[in-house]
Amino acid sequence: MIAYIKGILAEKNPSLLIVDVGGVGYEIFASLNTFDRLPPCGSECKLLTYHHIREDTQILFGFIDAREKEMFELLLGVSGVGARTALSILSGLTVAELSLCISENNIKRISSVHGIGKKTAERILVELRDKINPFEALASFDKVGTQTATVMRDSVMALTSLGFAQEKATKMVQSVLEKESSISDTEELLRKALSGGR
Repeated sequence: MIAYIKGILAEKNPSLLIVDVGGVGYEIFASLNTFDRLPPCGSECKLLTYHHIREDTQILFGFIDAREKEMFELLLGVSGVGARTALSILSGLTVAELSLCISENNIKRISSVHGIGKKTAERILVELRDKINPFEALASFDKVGTQTATVMRDSVMALTSLGFAQEKATKMVQSVLEKESSISDTEELLRKALSGGR
């Protein structure tokens, strides 16, 4: 199996790249999220790869980081989701967004991705729900940093201990942080979440 490709980025188009490794050009399919983070053509780049082998063809899929590759492999494990569909999902949503959608059971957001119907979105939620840690999903979506991620996690845990469902607790905390992202105290976040963000 090919674990990664490191070479000169010879061509880049949305979804298809060519990386020159010692005079051999490798065609690599990539998500728009990876495409957006690539260096200019002519620069050296390294892509983690998934070597997809079928009876009639072999295809390389490239990823800018390990989290995207891991999510791609999780999506491949969902019944009815092939490699191209998995790549489409990762083009429409970042790994952080998709993780949050799964932890919040957000069918509408996943099915809004081009080519993804409601039934496919439902299968993704059902089959990946136990494989996504809701606290990690919330933290990965957080742009502020580790301290805020810890406060978020602690607040959600406190709300669930008060009897709120985890999905509801996550939404309550997220709603407050969308308005006041600078909150760094668990008690303050918890108080505002319980008072409806006021």
